Amino acid sequence: MSARLAATYAAVSYAANCALGLAVASGRLRTGRARWVHHTLFINTAASTTAATVALIAERGRAGAVVAPALIPLAAIPYAGTRGWRHPALAVSIAPFIVAGLIVAWRRPATSRPTERSRLARRSRTTERRRAR
Repeated sequence: MSARLAATYAAVSYAANCALGLAVASGRLRTGRARWVHHTLFINTAASTTAATVALIAERGRAGAVVAPALIPLAAIPYAGTRGWRHPALAVSIAPFIVAGLIVAWRRPATSRPTERSRLARRSRTTERRRAR
């Protein structure tokens, strides 16, 4: 799986989970017996964030580890309760790591090898120097 796809999927899943949680907490949406929807979205978010972390580390090395700290609050949220400030605070604390993961995933990777364009430019400069002699 590409790191871009994994990071984007994790971000969309996280955003959907937060939107649903905020709608329920503010009273704009009542899930009633369908609380499992939020739980399913949470499991999806945790799994996709883990997959994004692995994909980013595999593709980008140490730079890809920026999403890894998000796994700690994801692991703690089920134990934070839903009636206090801890649950939303933990949920919001994940956002910077998800955004950082998106930035790393969509940033053009640094290449250690010269690109074809730079090779051609170097070759033409060398040819011009030889002609000038």
